[in-house]
Amino acid sequence: QVQLVESGGGLVQPGGSLRLSCTGNGRTFSNYAMGWFRQAPGKEREFVATISGNGRSTYYADSVKGRFAISRDNAENTMYLQMNSLKPEDTATYYCACALGRYTASDENRYNYWGQGTQVTVSS
Repeated sequence: QVQLVESGGGLVQPGGSLRLSCTGNGRTFSNYAMGWFRQAPGKEREFVATISGNGRSTYYADSVKGRFAISRDNAENTMYLQMNSLKPEDTATYYCACALGRYTASDENRYNYWGQGTQVTVSS
């Protein structure tokens, strides 16, 4: 079983930045696409960003495009989400996930392993 651990969440003011990290166990990290999802209280979990196994392809939700950047360091078994120009509506628990295949995927049903989540709060 793959274990994923997120870190880097916190409280920031609107317009600020955060960098989330997700570290997985094992030595085959590059075989799988990864993704970030988020969930606010009382709302459905929604797709944020995804990156292919080799890191060459990315895809973003329209709500974060141009503000967030997903990346990965396969040698360190780590994926990142750089979040800039944060807005209050970005407030949510952010989850990293490992996909079933190598290619970018926005459907949560294509992910089989999930981290525990890290809280991001954007507020004055």
